[in-house]
Amino acid sequence: MTKLKLALAAAAVTSAALLGGALAFQYIGGLHPCEMCHWQRWPHIAALVFAAGGGLALAQEKPGVARVAAVLAGLALLVTAAIGLFHVGVEQDWWEGPTACSVIGGGGSVEDIFATVMAAPVIRCDETAWSLAGISMAGYNAIISFLMGGLVLWLSTTRKK
Repeated sequence: MTKLKLALAAAAVTSAALLGGALAFQYIGGLHPCEMCHWQRWPHIAALVFAAGGGLALAQEKPGVARVAAVLAGLALLVTAAIGLFHVGVEQDWWEGPTACSVIGGGGSVEDIFATVMAAPVIRCDETAWSLAGISMAGYNAIISFLMGGLVLWLSTTRKK
């Protein structure tokens, strides 16, 4: 397997695993995400799209396009790592997090919107919902995404000598 294929695979597997884990915690474990948890998911989705696009480019024998896609996937992993680190800082009271609330609902009668708002769980970004060995989900996302993002960038930018 070439370094470029490995970079694309690493980005895809990392983002799929971390995004899948977050969704499993939400839908199987009942841990509802806060606003910053949602923020961390978007770069994983972007990394998956870039990795898939890079794989298609390789299949069409366009290694230059695939390399750009791999670099973008690696950068997306670093972005989610940065958001995760920020979230950890909020959880640990190192700094303040966002004060804005997410908009719930978006249609229907006033009564329907009110019922949706009242039924929605209030999830605070400054409280750790789950941790293992003292590291929260945001912390694991930051660590894994940082390491794998660096690996993806290294694999996608180094060439054979």
